[in-house]
Amino acid sequence: MHDLKPLTPLGSTTAQIDRFAGLTISECPDWALASLAARRGREQDTATAAQNLLGASLPDVAASATSGDFTAFWTGPQQWMIEAPHDRHEELAAEVKSAVGDAASVTEQTDGWCRFDLEGTRCHDVLERLCNADTRAMTQGQVTRTRLEHLGCFLICRTKDAHFSVIGPRSSAGSIHHALTVAAASAI
Repeated sequence: MHDLKPLTPLGSTTAQIDRFAGLTISECPDWALASLAARRGREQDTATAAQNLLGASLPDVAASATSGDFTAFWTGPQQWMIEAPHDRHEELAAEVKSAVGDAASVTEQTDGWCRFDLEGTRCHDVLERLCNADTRAMTQGQVTRTRLEHLGCFLICRTKDAHFSVIGPRSSAGSIHHALTVAAASAI
């Protein structure tokens, strides 16, 4: 059992990339995720410790903040998801927990979620078919919770009109990928 190989959420050893006219959909398995929830009465301690680690303030409602390797995005009241490149932050949850101490609860989330990035001029065409988020109004760094077909997901605008990330349950990676690619093929 010493020849174990990591698999992507879609079950392969390499990330799936689908190209369509004006759009690329990429499976992004190389990101580490950790959830951060401030404990009652320790919100300011959490914010200060997180800022020291991340190099940016924790974002407000419906927003994300990026600094260096880290991106934090709001997931609920006094709750965030922290993401970073997996190769440089393989132990992201331990890193975050070390920074915030007992001011917040931190949970490893890397293997619980999948991420698909949509890049190109046709992002809106696909997302408008699948969810009720007003992607045309979203600006860089904006985040929303939405349903992509029947699946609860986070949608992050990385670059206005040109780059969005869909983050959803890893157990639904195949369904998310199928929905994205079918919508992309039919939106031509």
